[in-house]
Amino acid sequence: MSITEIKPNVYSVGAVDWNIRDFHGYSTEKGTTYNAYLIKDEKIALFDTVKREFKEHLLYHIGEVVGDPSNIDYIIINHVEMDHSGSLPEIIDLIKPEKIFCTKNGQKALIEHFHHPEWPYQIVATGDTISLGAKTITFIETPMLHWPDSMFSYIPEDKLLISSDAFGQHLASTGKYADQVSECDLMHQAAKYYANILMVFSPNIQRLLEKVGEMGIAIDMIAPDHGVIWRGDRCGDILTAYKLWSSYHSHDKALVIYDTMWHSTQKLADAIGSELAKGGLEVKVLNLKVNHRSDIMTDVLDAKALVLGSATLNNNMLPTMADFITYFKGLRPKNKVVAAFGSYGWSGEAVKHINQAMEAINLPLAHPGVRAKNVPTAEDFAAGRELARAVVAAVKELK
Repeated sequence: MSITEIKPNVYSVGAVDWNIRDFHGYSTEKGTTYNAYLIKDEKIALFDTVKREFKEHLLYHIGEVVGDPSNIDYIIINHVEMDHSGSLPEIIDLIKPEKIFCTKNGQKALIEHFHHPEWPYQIVATGDTISLGAKTITFIETPMLHWPDSMFSYIPEDKLLISSDAFGQHLASTGKYADQVSECDLMHQAAKYYANILMVFSPNIQRLLEKVGEMGIAIDMIAPDHGVIWRGDRCGDILTAYKLWSSYHSHDKALVIYDTMWHSTQKLADAIGSELAKGGLEVKVLNLKVNHRSDIMTDVLDAKALVLGSATLNNNMLPTMADFITYFKGLRPKNKVVAAFGSYGWSGEAVKHINQAMEAINLPLAHPGVRAKNVPTAEDFAAGRELARAVVAAVKELK
């Protein structure tokens, strides 16, 4: 990754990670970037750092812009998570900054991570502004987007929003801007990022978008901490997408998500999927053995119905379904209807456990569930089709 001057005297100096394939349980098949930004003015400011393993990449890029890192005056910490701060202690030792700007929660998190209460912290809050010379920085706190410490930095002279983890994608690329990469890859990865990291914070995002609108700030470029930079009209595209996703917008789409032991649950899944399609829904039938939880969550983002199937193992659901439900519950999707099904040999508790998990997060059950003992019979398939018709009716009632 080479440095890029994204605005006059504003440089992207981060690193590309082509080979990462797991980001705390999220599959990153397209890699990612750890973006850091540098403003060269009367005062030189560095915005975030990079994952510790990529420290040398950052230092090389800093050197290309300002020479010795000690020429940097300020470090702005928009987000403390280790993919953006892992190299921070070593960078601070080299820069010896006059000030480290962060939120109050940011200072707390930095001390908890790195145990350096003596660093030259400067606490900022929404609306606070500092001058670098020709350019100024306005800070906007964005707590729980997606950590308590998070904030944006806005440079009004460039209409540039440095947006931390918001509006990002896990997408490694030699292209720096949204208009330089595959449109299919771009929006899919942006949606996947939202579904797997930010969905749980959708109410916060709604309030943030309102706040930004009230502040009346003009935005011509959005520079996130992961992936490519949005510029020009593309800024409106991602802002519109976030407004839609954070409203829990969905359409007439159903996911049949299942795992099976000896194909009995799979047979029911296929029958249920066919009946859902007959009811006019877009349908995907997804086996948990071959579909990663984070890819399924990307489909959950705009689906109205989830039909979850599992064979019973040791009086419980299969481990793959338990794993998915744990991950799913943490992201708290809304505006969905659910139902459960599965086969069993002698006890058959999987459906009950799935229903209880869905009720615990207030997702309505469209049907009490279908259980088939051993290999499903004609009556079991008829019950599965009845379940599917109940799901279709519940979907039609959703706004």
